[in-house]
Amino acid sequence: MSLAEQLDSVDAGTAGTVDRHSTTETFESTAPATGAVVGVFPVHDAAAVAETVARARTAAEQWAALGWDGRKQRLAAYRGYLARRMHELSDLVHRENGKPHADAILEIALTVDHLAWAAGHARKALGPRKVPSGMLAANHAAYLEYQPLGVIGVIGPWNYPVFTPMGSIAYALAAGNAVVFKPSEHTPAVGAWLAAAWRAAVPDVPDAFQVVTGFGSTGAALCRVPVDKLAFTGSAATGKKVMATCAETLTPVLMELGGKDAMIVDDDADVAAAADAAVWGAMSNGGQTCIGIERIYATEAVYDRFVAEVTAQVSSLRPGSDGEATYGPMTMASQIDVVRRHVADAAAAGARVVTGGTDADAFPAEGYVAPTVLLDVPDDSSAITEETFGPTLTITRVRDAEEGLQRANATSYGLAGAIFSGSKDKAMDLARRMRSGMTSINSVLTFASVPALPFGGVGDSGFGRIHGEDGLKEFTRAKAITRQRYALPVNLMSFGRPEKAADALARVMGMVHGSKR
Repeated sequence: MSLAEQLDSVDAGTAGTVDRHSTTETFESTAPATGAVVGVFPVHDAAAVAETVARARTAAEQWAALGWDGRKQRLAAYRGYLARRMHELSDLVHRENGKPHADAILEIALTVDHLAWAAGHARKALGPRKVPSGMLAANHAAYLEYQPLGVIGVIGPWNYPVFTPMGSIAYALAAGNAVVFKPSEHTPAVGAWLAAAWRAAVPDVPDAFQVVTGFGSTGAALCRVPVDKLAFTGSAATGKKVMATCAETLTPVLMELGGKDAMIVDDDADVAAAADAAVWGAMSNGGQTCIGIERIYATEAVYDRFVAEVTAQVSSLRPGSDGEATYGPMTMASQIDVVRRHVADAAAAGARVVTGGTDADAFPAEGYVAPTVLLDVPDDSSAITEETFGPTLTITRVRDAEEGLQRANATSYGLAGAIFSGSKDKAMDLARRMRSGMTSINSVLTFASVPALPFGGVGDSGFGRIHGEDGLKEFTRAKAITRQRYALPVNLMSFGRPEKAADALARVMGMVHGSKR
């Protein structure tokens, strides 16, 4: 199936314009559930990437010139296009990524909501404003605004091929930039669909959002062109390579990397609700979620009940590709080996395997992993220290929530986490002290659905933020302007200032700021 045929359902008049390069090498995208070919896509080389970025640079000027209202109007058209074709896009996500249709709908709905927020709040967050001038510049007016960088490169992941990259794309566009998007080689059809949809919805500035497809070399070319900023989502190991490549051209980067997120279940937690959230946080999307729950620390008071509740809920889960399946296949087949290794390491170190495991029953069919719950996993096991990115969950008994917090924070990652507690004050205190960029209380993953909240981590989970005002500012440069309103009798910033002016200034500063309090 050609790219044009794949995108016929988007807009027959624009499908042929997605790839206008001379690249001849191609690759196939296949469905993880069946192995069927979803589409055939070009491997864009360095020259093709440079050509795309050059067009984006011209488009960036046109896009920025539209102003806040003009961009808001066009982003609304794009948002409406996605909303009207939600089932069409979700079908494509289901085929190429493998996740259930309903989960794909949820992912796209979140994307549409973020698009609306970014477009609606860009002017308020980034537009020109007056700021206080301070005592030494009292005769000046001071202004601050946030200007677009120009062209943003986005390298996206395969696990949430719509929501995650659009967290950068939507906010970069709303801030006034053009975007060149390189989707994962595992989900190029979704990326091409999003770009073709843009061309259909925003035909007057079609090159403000473009896509290039390929493998690591295509991503490296996007880093070297250079663009004005590169937003990357993926593993910490690959993130370091991206940073090193971007350093060649001093291209700033935004890194949204992996996680080993923890949940703390306190003495007075609603055990049934905590278990339900834990199972969803760990197993939805086949566990292929950077902010998914992988470690749980339950206090002695609730541990046994919590384990029993989780075990009961997990027993009803079933991976598959049919309409009744709980979650789909592993999108990237090699990840199965990681899951198998982590479970085997834990079992060899003495962990108890409650469900799943390493035998044939744990891998019911090629490409699938059964839900796996592990108890008493040693702290130095790879199932605790490394990102598993599969439908697994470790549950550890702790004395109290403080011990749970200490062990939750004992990781190089710091992306997200969750607290379950019946005490609002205690839960807020634990959430603030959890070493993570985001924490949910009595729920999981909720912060990602709130457009006003920034999304990002610390440590090996990366740096920089998408979403919210922070996400808008991430794709801008702060511009400071001062304007003299009137001249002062004495200009301190002049070689012609009186000889004793500096001494007088020191006395004034002492009187204003030097008193003891």
